[in-house]
Amino acid sequence: MTELLEPRAIGRGFTRRDGPAKVTGTAPYAYEHPAEAPLYCYPIQAAIARGRCVRISAVEAESLDGVRELITPFTAERLADTDDAELAVLQDCEIPFRGRVIGLVLAETSETARHAAELVDVQYETDPFDTRLRADDPDLYQPDKVNPSFPTDTSEGDFDTAFSGAAVAVDQTYRTSMYHNNPLEPHTTTALWEDGMLTLWDSTQSVHSVRSTVAKVFGLPAERVRVICPYLGGGFGSKGMPHANVVLAALAARTVPGRPVKLALTRQQMFSLAGYRTPTIQRVRLGADPDGRLDSIGMDVVEQTSRIKEFAEQTAAPARMMYAARNRSTSHRLARLDVPVPSWMRAPGECPGMFGPEVAMDELAEALGVDPVDLRVRNEPERDPESGRPFSSRHLVECLRTGAERFGWDQRDPRPGVRRDGPWLVGSGVAASVYPAKRMPGSSAVVRYEKGRYAVEIGAADLGTGAWTILPQIAADALDVPADSVDVRIGDTAFPKATVAGGSTGTASWGSAVVAAARAFRDKYGADPGDGDEAQAETPENPDEKDYATYGFGAQFAEVRVDADTGEVRVSRLHGTFAVGRIVNPVTARSQLLGGMTMGLSMALHENSVLDPRFGHVVNHDLAEYHIATNADVEDLRADWLDETDPHLNPMGSKGIGEIGIVGTAAAVANAVHHATGVRVRDLPITLDKLLPGLPGVRR
Repeated sequence: MTELLEPRAIGRGFTRRDGPAKVTGTAPYAYEHPAEAPLYCYPIQAAIARGRCVRISAVEAESLDGVRELITPFTAERLADTDDAELAVLQDCEIPFRGRVIGLVLAETSETARHAAELVDVQYETDPFDTRLRADDPDLYQPDKVNPSFPTDTSEGDFDTAFSGAAVAVDQTYRTSMYHNNPLEPHTTTALWEDGMLTLWDSTQSVHSVRSTVAKVFGLPAERVRVICPYLGGGFGSKGMPHANVVLAALAARTVPGRPVKLALTRQQMFSLAGYRTPTIQRVRLGADPDGRLDSIGMDVVEQTSRIKEFAEQTAAPARMMYAARNRSTSHRLARLDVPVPSWMRAPGECPGMFGPEVAMDELAEALGVDPVDLRVRNEPERDPESGRPFSSRHLVECLRTGAERFGWDQRDPRPGVRRDGPWLVGSGVAASVYPAKRMPGSSAVVRYEKGRYAVEIGAADLGTGAWTILPQIAADALDVPADSVDVRIGDTAFPKATVAGGSTGTASWGSAVVAAARAFRDKYGADPGDGDEAQAETPENPDEKDYATYGFGAQFAEVRVDADTGEVRVSRLHGTFAVGRIVNPVTARSQLLGGMTMGLSMALHENSVLDPRFGHVVNHDLAEYHIATNADVEDLRADWLDETDPHLNPMGSKGIGEIGIVGTAAAVANAVHHATGVRVRDLPITLDKLLPGLPGVRR
């Protein structure tokens, strides 16, 4: 059992320390780093889906004033390590997907670089290609594992026999779209080679991961690479691992030692070079007895990956542990397609993986004539169905019941399509949320006393989650000092190593290291340290992690209005109630939960990267056509939480909250749309064409 901190600063709603710098525009982002006489580079991308470039003509481009260099596969430096094919840019002429970088222009201004890139003439040889995801693809294969290291398939009991004999069953296929992360700050890098040292100002969720990766790619000792990222304009997973832009910027800067080089991907380029969430096809089967108790749960998922690098999202993972059933079966199959490399997006696995099962639960509730909240309560497991371990804490039932009370669920008429308000059909829906509560080993922190103040140094990244603010709160309680006497320094490989800001593990991982360093400091120097005294410690082991299943839980309630004539969908209310351990800072916590719920709303109503299979690229590759949710899409957005104490996690008693907010939201909205209209949409997003054929049509 972990020794919990006595909360004094923890639990208080401190305003964001980085807020003033961001709103006044003085926070330096990677591309904005002050650099003397920088050069600018612009990628040239392949215009075919598969093949090779055989000739690159740049006479006209190179004649422009200000063009410094054109780098192509014929002239580029050979990288020391090309095992990661996504990062092995400009190393050969092969084109594995449309948008692959096949050249780089380096110029005195960004406008010149972009114009020159447009003047470059490329000749190709084309090969047959396939970019269409199909459940019946004959070349589907079973990956060795799914992200990060879960078994691909699982089986317990006799699913087939149990499902075939179920009194009430649901067997449906659900689809989620291809989604692109689209942080407001694009993927940017400023690179400088000087005296054999590479410095990168990079927009990343992990400065240390970028350093280790780039050092390997270029065959450098890690100490010759420094990565700096004090501020980050969003990432949502897309900046959790290095992509091609980092290597491209470093390659370009290598040609002009001593001069900084800036590279910023355009919004359009991000759709092929910065990762995305794979589309999924989910067959979900639920079998229950007449009282609604599940006896069989099955989920079979088909996803896509790139031919050059495999990424398998763990979409079926939450179905393995969410509800009690003696017989269960899950599987993942991948299609290798001529598409860009998929990657992490907020709540990988749980976000798409809870859509199908939570809609299926709604369908099962309707078939049984059981309230959807009650159905979930009836299938609450006593232990983790997958591992058999007890939950360190599991308050899903309380989230469902408390959320239902706050939402006014008891006033709901269970019949679909019967409630109207003028032209609007009104309905409500519910879905559950879950996300693992983990921490990663490998972070280290330093606590130092400097001129009457405490300084905490750790190479963490604040991608908007509040690390600038909550790490001083954690350190203050561990040191037993006021929070305003603690400074924090983050976002630089000059500071001790920190794990990635991802998987909702940042606060738990870094905070544990900070607490360990603070306790070591107090043990060594007491309450009256001298100037320059310091102590360093790593994230300690937690033996409870082996004995308990650790998750955060939540319940999402949505009320929607659907225009009976046009099919227009408006979400009038979206409420979430969560059990996510001790809340370190309610201001930043609520922001994270609401942000996740907004992304889930966006997933439900709008987001869909439309890939044209004839040409192999996403056609709505900007924010004009890749629609995301705005304030007009929801009238009442609310996130609440239960007071939850869990002594088996970390000294703060906290669980990750950055991702759980998106989980279940889309299912809650889809279930509400069905309740409003009687139309069941199983293929996201919920668009007019899917609703209109089943609507009443004429206003009464």
